[in-house]
Amino acid sequence: MKYVFTGIAIMLGLPVFGSTNDSLQADTMKLHHISDVTITARRAGTSRMSGAVNSLKINREELFKAACCNLGESFTTNPSVDVNYSDATTGAKQIKLLGLSGTYVQMMTENMPNFRGAALPYSLDYIPGTWINSIQVSKGLSSVRNGYEGITGQIDVEYLKPDADEGLTLNMYGNTLSRQEFNADANIHVNKKVSTELLVHQQKNFGHHDDNHDGFLDNPNVKQWNIQNRWKVKSDNNIFHAGIGIIKEEREGGQINHSMDLGRIYNIDMTNNRYEGYLKNAFILDKSHGTNIALMGNVSMHQSDALYGDKNYTVNQKNAFAQIMFETNFTPGHNLSVGLSLNHDYLSQRLTNVGFNAQNEKETTPGVYAQYTYSLSTKLVAMAGIRADHSSMFGTFITPRFHLRFAPNDVASFRLSAGKGYRTVHALAENNYLLASGRLLVIGDLGQESAWNYSASSSFNIPLLGKNLKLNAEYYYTRFGNQAVIDYDSDPTQIRIEDLSGKSYSNTFQIDASYPLFTGLELTAAYRINDVKTTYNNTLMEKPLTSKYKGLLTASYKTPLGKWQFDATLQLNGGGRMPKPYQLSNGNMSWEERFHPYEQLSAQVTRWFRHFSVYIGGENLTGFRQKQTIIDAENPWSKTFDPTMVWGPSHGAVGYLGIRVNIGRL
Repeated sequence: MKYVFTGIAIMLGLPVFGSTNDSLQADTMKLHHISDVTITARRAGTSRMSGAVNSLKINREELFKAACCNLGESFTTNPSVDVNYSDATTGAKQIKLLGLSGTYVQMMTENMPNFRGAALPYSLDYIPGTWINSIQVSKGLSSVRNGYEGITGQIDVEYLKPDADEGLTLNMYGNTLSRQEFNADANIHVNKKVSTELLVHQQKNFGHHDDNHDGFLDNPNVKQWNIQNRWKVKSDNNIFHAGIGIIKEEREGGQINHSMDLGRIYNIDMTNNRYEGYLKNAFILDKSHGTNIALMGNVSMHQSDALYGDKNYTVNQKNAFAQIMFETNFTPGHNLSVGLSLNHDYLSQRLTNVGFNAQNEKETTPGVYAQYTYSLSTKLVAMAGIRADHSSMFGTFITPRFHLRFAPNDVASFRLSAGKGYRTVHALAENNYLLASGRLLVIGDLGQESAWNYSASSSFNIPLLGKNLKLNAEYYYTRFGNQAVIDYDSDPTQIRIEDLSGKSYSNTFQIDASYPLFTGLELTAAYRINDVKTTYNNTLMEKPLTSKYKGLLTASYKTPLGKWQFDATLQLNGGGRMPKPYQLSNGNMSWEERFHPYEQLSAQVTRWFRHFSVYIGGENLTGFRQKQTIIDAENPWSKTFDPTMVWGPSHGAVGYLGIRVNIGRL
């Protein structure tokens, strides 16, 4: 059975290597009574996967350390992933991994590509935190099984499972920025083979907060409904998953009416509607060799209608993805996986009052892959894969990838990886927030992005004073062959998106350590250095709006009986380069040449009860905020108006309160 689950677990999101499913409190404390002795153990919130790919699994224990209202807020305690606002008006967020933007991170839901193109700018808000069973973060290149994308990494979200313990869970949340949320998840076991669940999310931001008094909302008012219905059918030789989902969202931002004495009001209004469905089916052909064949696919339609002042952008993206995979173990140490895939994207776009027409985009990409994995007990795992894809836009391209893990003993393990990744750019759909700027947006004739990624890492599990010190060190180098470069520097009146002309690379080094100082208290410290440079107007320069370094310190304490939990996270975000400043109409320069380091502190206290928990906390308790997030806010219709120069938080300290209720079986 071990080999059966090794083959199909990756596709169906089943636990591998003996891991167990998560539940609401996720076995946060296990009590084993032996005579008069009580042994208390707390499960780690994050764990490193034992395969060849350098992956970190974040479970619900870790997510409960902060509010984690959605996926974008689930990385507060993670030293590798940064989440920043893309601009100061739309609420669009982006992940940064290895010092590069989230467009190079492959977004997955249960091992299927998702939230592409038009959905990308707001995708981090589309997965409520209470729906998440776990998150797997893979840094650098992942398996060719998952496609040719994911140049800097992959984030795969596992939802709650229909066949988990039956029950109904409710979550209510509110904060001092007038944001309120309601979440519910319920599942029913129809019979021993069939189970279903319903996931519901409602969000509303209704305040008019302008803490920096620039006349613009610090955060847009958002109304969102998000619903999913998921099914699972299982038998001895077959596992079937299917589900549908719908998202309805409205965003309103821009100037606050009472701040204007005369003239037009600069509004930002946006509606997003998303419809999606998926299915996964695995057939076990030979349990003794783990031979199985699996079929998976999803379809989605994402509609967006956005108004930025007098600029109107509408997009309707239809995506279809399908994949068939065959996997078998020749012997316990030799595994072969082969498959076929097909991805289709069609974007219907319309743009007004910008100076150029938005073109419709259509791409169909069939592909084939083969991957061989050799395992020598637990000491050595080598994985080599290659895939060939044919794009209707760019022709045929080859994606090679290699991963190696060597663990000579229980104390140390080492990893090496090398390979290539590709990406098709949907420049306007993925960066439509740039339309909020008064600067002219210029998009060139873009080719396919490509990059090589190399990495080396080491992990140590060192016995120290009766406990284990976990120490990790990682280095990643990414070198682009071609890249769609967002250029703020060449022309002060323009924002240009053009193909790379010169060098572009990223060097990232990170070291982190965690140690249980005493029973119930876990400390984690991390430090990362980013060296990211790109060629702008024939000059190799630091990538703007990117911190040179990041430091992180987290502390988590849970009382012996598990009734109280205290969590705190301190971040130090390093300074970095700003794009070349320009002169405003009043004679002042638009901004300084560099932004400075800043700290952020978040903390949360949770009280656990038998069937519910109450949590109260605060974010950005240091109160730091970027003083000027919108450039030339007094003249929003001018060419010098720009809300995209965001490198820090736009609001000060935020407090929140929430309650989670587990009602139990329906």
